[in-house]
Amino acid sequence: MSRLVPVQLLADTNGEPVPPGSAMLRLETTSRRTGTFDGAWWPRSRDLGSQLSGLVIALTARLGTVSRVGLDTSGWDETPGHLVVAGHTVHVDWSAAGESTMIVTRGAQDRFLFLVVPPQTAPGPAHTAMAMAVRDDNAVSAEHVLAAAGVTPAARTSVPSRSPG
Repeated sequence: MSRLVPVQLLADTNGEPVPPGSAMLRLETTSRRTGTFDGAWWPRSRDLGSQLSGLVIALTARLGTVSRVGLDTSGWDETPGHLVVAGHTVHVDWSAAGESTMIVTRGAQDRFLFLVVPPQTAPGPAHTAMAMAVRDDNAVSAEHVLAAAGVTPAARTSVPSRSPG
């Protein structure tokens, strides 16, 4: 059974070491939602159950009930059709999003696009990528953001299956 990992807001970790096994989250701070991404997520392993559960709980507290999540299958060890998080079923759509992106749906149609930073990314480039993704004027793809932050394609292939620590 997967263990639930905590989710921290990026601003809460600035200048602090990143605890092993924690997911990182930053939501766009403007109400206009004009950039490509509404948020960014840094899961710490390919274990979907432990990583996504913590994220859904954090998003529900800030956005309301999350009904669906769209992910690319290549980033995860398992591909369930749904997860039960805090007694609520969240449907998981596979290949609904491009590599390094995630679509979060609240209600029937309210969608949020997130950059997904690969789990093995070092803290510096991960924070840089997350901050770039949520800039109000960001209009570039996930691949561009990751490359500009120093997250190389070769580094994206070596991902731990389970959370460290």
